[in-house]
Amino acid sequence: MVKMRLVRMGDKKSPVYRIVVVDARKAATGEYIEKIGFYDPKSEPVTLTVDVEKAKEWLAKGVQPTETVRSLLIRSGAMEKPAKLSPSKTKTKKKK
Repeated sequence: MVKMRLVRMGDKKSPVYRIVVVDARKAATGEYIEKIGFYDPKSEPVTLTVDVEKAKEWLAKGVQPTETVRSLLIRSGAMEKPAKLSPSKTKTKKKK
């Protein structure tokens, strides 16, 4: 399975992340298929760079983003925010 996830880079206590497409079985910092973007949470303002076209291409191919990457893609405009599903009401059991 191919996933879109963050790879940590940077120095101790100052992380920066690459948004990459990778085989889910590979190591967290291992070889990746393609770099999609860059995320620096410590900078002011927060730096988020995403190649929207590449991200949409990979999503169309069925790549599953992690929750964090999904929220970053929504923030960058590469993905639409999914509609919230209202919980269905459970049927009460009839008493005998």
